[in-house]
Amino acid sequence: MRIVALEEHFTVPDLVARIDPAAIARRGFPAPGVVWSQVTKRGELADLGAARIADLDAAGIELQILSASAPGAELVAGPDGIALARAYNDALAAGVAAHPGRLAGFAHLPMLDPQAAADELERAVRDLGFLGAMVHGFTDGRALDHPSFDPILARAVALDVPIYIHPGISEPVVRAAYYDGLPGQMSYTMATAAWGWHIETAVQVLRLILSGALDRHPKLNIIIGHMGEALPFMLARCEQTLAAEAAKYLQRGVTQTMMDQVWITTSGFFTLPPFLAAVQTFGIDRILFSVDYPFAANAAGRKFLDSLPVSPADRAKIAHGNADRLLRLTAG
Repeated sequence: MRIVALEEHFTVPDLVARIDPAAIARRGFPAPGVVWSQVTKRGELADLGAARIADLDAAGIELQILSASAPGAELVAGPDGIALARAYNDALAAGVAAHPGRLAGFAHLPMLDPQAAADELERAVRDLGFLGAMVHGFTDGRALDHPSFDPILARAVALDVPIYIHPGISEPVVRAAYYDGLPGQMSYTMATAAWGWHIETAVQVLRLILSGALDRHPKLNIIIGHMGEALPFMLARCEQTLAAEAAKYLQRGVTQTMMDQVWITTSGFFTLPPFLAAVQTFGIDRILFSVDYPFAANAAGRKFLDSLPVSPADRAKIAHGNADRLLRLTAG
């Protein structure tokens, strides 16, 4: 069975080193010894060569679609940020070219300059052959529905490529109010992988709907990971409580817009209950396989895919068919 994985990560340590450490710290990234640093030190995140391909081979994954892991150009303003995003994309393009048919890319964008980000998205798609873009959480306190980001949304529509919204670390005021003061590393983990960034990504998607941004761009496709970032569990409640107000301002209801324009992946969630909620809410045709490598193991993702209580035809949709349709992929 052909398998395509969509939310898979890389970094370039030399490029991370160009970012002001104070900016990285202000954004809330952990001190050495926490997961991000450990993965970087092991080299899995930085490798775009033989070791990464060997891991794919061992899990039977044909194509891995890569995105730059934060911190990145979203923290750097002006020409330096634009140059940094280009450097990330050029590095990924070189890795893709060295392993055709095995690696592909989502563009990294200089989000502090939305017009430049739109231009870099176009360069990455047209010149480098990338399949869309990934953005990380809020940018300088603004969600993706903010009018300043409309050039990026419009350019994605014009290029007919999706935007993958990956979680980002919450703003300092949110972290302080919700997560600080827990023992050890629990504040950081609670604010990110355990809870916070999933909820914040769901907020971004709901804001795109409720602000009318997706009505203005009805052909824009949004991808989110982690089995839908809690939205499968909450969507009926959102519809129930928001329907009356939404009808005054929006062309479609919350659920309809979600089903029209949002896709979800399995990244990092390898247990059955969230999958059942996802498939019962979004349907099999909107679920895409992902691992979240190297923060999750390819072998674990593959084992979960093989264990799903679905028909062979539906398993194939999750494994590659839905990605083929969304990203216009072809086998081999």
